[in-house]
Amino acid sequence: MSVNNKIRALRELNNWSQEDMAERLNMSKSSYSRLERDESKLDLVKLEKLARIFKIDIGELIASDDKELVLLIGTNNSNNPDYGANEQITIELEKLKLGLEHSRELLAHKDLLLAQKDREISALRQLVAQLQK
Repeated sequence: MSVNNKIRALRELNNWSQEDMAERLNMSKSSYSRLERDESKLDLVKLEKLARIFKIDIGELIASDDKELVLLIGTNNSNNPDYGANEQITIELEKLKLGLEHSRELLAHKDLLLAQKDREISALRQLVAQLQK
């Protein structure tokens, strides 16, 4: 997946509009749109801002899908290669983490709304009781 497609996918995963992203990056919507369409060059400063906005490592943002990570794990310089997952799996994991975080925020908001509803019902019951007297 190209960098511009990753940016678009992460934006959509967060349910952010292009206007939202343009504002976060301090740029016009048309400039941001060109960035997603790969009609504008991404410099290091923009990449760093995007990585911070999406809360991912800049390396994850710019890595291509066909690269694999090789980790050498061991002691006393022994070589025990552990071939890491494809970059696509890492991106999918980030998407799932963002989705989970969003779900938790929605649940917290739902709990607040339910508590507010309960308070309003209680207040209305008190009003009805007073009116019936």
